[in-house]
Amino acid sequence: MRKSYRVKKEAEFQKVFETHNSVANRQFVVYTLDKPNQLHFRVGISVGKKIGNAVHRNWVKRRIRQAIFELKPDLRQDVDFIVIARPSTDQMSMQKVKSSLIHVFKLAGLLDSNYDGGEKH
Repeated sequence: MRKSYRVKKEAEFQKVFETHNSVANRQFVVYTLDKPNQLHFRVGISVGKKIGNAVHRNWVKRRIRQAIFELKPDLRQDVDFIVIARPSTDQMSMQKVKSSLIHVFKLAGLLDSNYDGGEKH
């Protein structure tokens, strides 16, 4: 994902957190900040040390980024959001990470509540 899609600076992270606009499920917490004039969404990812060592944290971040990349066309574009991984996400398969993110994104209003994934079996 290009750098223009990332919330990079600490001050930008804090702006999103200060809205206190969050939703959660067992695996992830998502904070959102509406940005009406923004061309596309920006995302920040936080994986704390409770998840495990650096290898596990990087594994989780890669899977979150990949899931967001796959959902990119269907996500709301006029928003900044932060995804925070909760403990045990390092034990999840890629499919479960994506499924859990879809669930929490629907709760946050980042994906349409009728979104079905569009995956063909």
